[in-house]
Amino acid sequence: MSELKTDSRILIIGIGNNGRSDDALGWNFVDEYSSLKDIFDVEYRYQLQIEDALLITEYKKVIFVDASHKEYENGYSFYKCIPVRTEAFTTHKLEPETVLWLANDLFNQSPEVHVMAISGMEWELNLGMSDAAKRNFDNAVSYFSQWIKEYRDSVKV
Repeated sequence: MSELKTDSRILIIGIGNNGRSDDALGWNFVDEYSSLKDIFDVEYRYQLQIEDALLITEYKKVIFVDASHKEYENGYSFYKCIPVRTEAFTTHKLEPETVLWLANDLFNQSPEVHVMAISGMEWELNLGMSDAAKRNFDNAVSYFSQWIKEYRDSVKV
């Protein structure tokens, strides 16, 4: 197993597909913060897979970002991820909770993981976000920018 990244580095994984309208929310969110190389390492995924369990063990903090079919009050939900074992037919597509469970079960590692779920509305083949998803995205970015400021202040990055 590789050496842990420094305590202040965070892995942020955007999940989605920029060719399916609002499904690009995760990737767009990661794009927004990819220039902050002093704090984030970034990855893009169409979907999470079992290999991501090993990847997240290299970090103390991980954030998964994905579009959601749920309509959240503020257009997004940022929550702590709790590991969940699932009995899935396939390990080809996993939820963040299962990836975290696998990291713990297979590698005895439990990074602090959060999920940023952003409400989307349109999922058809199309480039660009719907107006509603753009508002939700802006709300999520505003919240997360404040979260980053507080995080930097706490670790003196």
